[in-house]
Amino acid sequence: MNFKLTSDFQPTGDQPTAIEQLVKGLNEGEPSQVLLGVTGSGKTFTVANVVAQLNRPTLVLSHNKTLAA
Repeated sequence: MNFKLTSDFQPTGDQPTAIEQLVKGLNEGEPSQVLLGVTGSGKTFTVANVVAQLNRPTLVLSHNKTLAA
């Protein structure tokens, strides 16, 4: 299965570094990692880029009660 990210945008600011570090950690077997960012900072886009680079099935969990409050 190939994951292809289709977007008119490219990672900017801290996103390329975050993507690189997350991919590296996952490839090295880190048991868990956390991506922190303020609202609108591109966390979803950053994780989408990580998934595309890893090219493996991924489950993303988000606590929606906080989002709804």
